[in-house]
Amino acid sequence: MASSGFQADVKALQKHLAARHLIYQHQHNKQMSCPAMAQLLSNTLYYKRFFPYYSFNVLGGLDNEGKGCVFTYDAVGSYEKVGYSSQGSGSTLIMPFLDNQLKSPSPLLLPARDAVTPLAEAEAIDLVKTVFASASERDIYTGDKLEIVVINADGIRREYMDLRKD
Repeated sequence: MASSGFQADVKALQKHLAARHLIYQHQHNKQMSCPAMAQLLSNTLYYKRFFPYYSFNVLGGLDNEGKGCVFTYDAVGSYEKVGYSSQGSGSTLIMPFLDNQLKSPSPLLLPARDAVTPLAEAEAIDLVKTVFASASERDIYTGDKLEIVVINADGIRREYMDLRKD
């Protein structure tokens, strides 16, 4: 889960979800699936809709078939399964760029194609670096450092990149 917004609310939300996930693990003797966590996050956010967590979230993982899935949320729990997403102050600059690079031209074109262009890991990392470098030049609220977390069959790897040097 990646979150933007008020950091105290983000930490409180993550702590709550971690506790709920631990309870699930003890009751069911297995890890919660990504779609189940997506619903739990939605319910948690909706439960606090009158005094919401000021956090905007993107949740990614594997679905029940072993395919990648991404869910994007608003502050009150409305969510959608998408091929890619961005949240935060720079998302208005990042999403059009991602749409241009990743989305197929039209779902009406034949033969039908996936809604998202598949990328190799190195291409995806380069794309993320490019969009954040671009967003940080135009949005003063985008941070000074980028952390990319790559999760694959080999494990978890983190890459860092400085965005601004001024």
